[in-house]
Amino acid sequence: MSILKIAAFSDGEVGGNPAGVHISEHFPSDSEMQKIAAELGFSETVFAVRLGDTWRARYFSPESEVPFCGHATIALGAALAMQHGDGVFPLQLNQANITVEGRRQAASLSAALQSPPTRSAAAPTQLLTEALALFGYRDADLDPRIPPARIHGGADHLVLALTSRQALRAMHYDLSVGRAWMLRENLVTILFVFCERNQLFHTRNAFASGGVLEDPATGAASAAFAGYLRDLAWPHAGRIDIVQGEDMGMRSLISAEIDAVPGSSVRVSGTARLMA
Repeated sequence: MSILKIAAFSDGEVGGNPAGVHISEHFPSDSEMQKIAAELGFSETVFAVRLGDTWRARYFSPESEVPFCGHATIALGAALAMQHGDGVFPLQLNQANITVEGRRQAASLSAALQSPPTRSAAAPTQLLTEALALFGYRDADLDPRIPPARIHGGADHLVLALTSRQALRAMHYDLSVGRAWMLRENLVTILFVFCERNQLFHTRNAFASGGVLEDPATGAASAAFAGYLRDLAWPHAGRIDIVQGEDMGMRSLISAEIDAVPGSSVRVSGTARLMA
């Protein structure tokens, strides 16, 4: 069984978030896909099968199947470009249809996905209280310009914006407690954000629901966050850049392009590197 290992949203030849990519004529069984994802140990592995002009894609973390994963989609776009040449590839997910564009540029790879539709809603008081307790933050640590919210761009996330880079660097929590809480609340990840400038953000992403303490690059949460900034009428000027994974030693670079249509897809892009 051939599985590519590709780091998506890399910073040149370093960093990025590793994903497994399995492309075949037929899906393995659900139990086999779960086993493969667990053995690889990456936050997600994507499995893809061609259906005519479309690719059916499914995503597995080491603990469970997830509805959508941005960095694994970027990795899949890079893999499809390697195998079939540059192009735009339609993807059928469990709950949405999207596209990913893969490009080869000399010795490098790049990809861009169009996310599922985005939406957001203010975080309920009880959810916020529990989140702050889990991660050891206080109300004073929150940036009032970006209120806590449940955000969606193919999967559900909670976003908490912090007032300083130092507060972001201090993010910590108990994995087992976080996993039980996130599964109960139907949250795939918790996205922590620090705004350096209106178009430049630093983020960290807790992925306990998938059995992973932290993800170094999260395209799905980034798409959902970009959609939330649109909902807030944030001065994004049509694009934001995100630096993630620095505190893990896995610096990753993510770009998101935001149009003016409420709820519409967000284009998320980055480079990718083939891992040994």
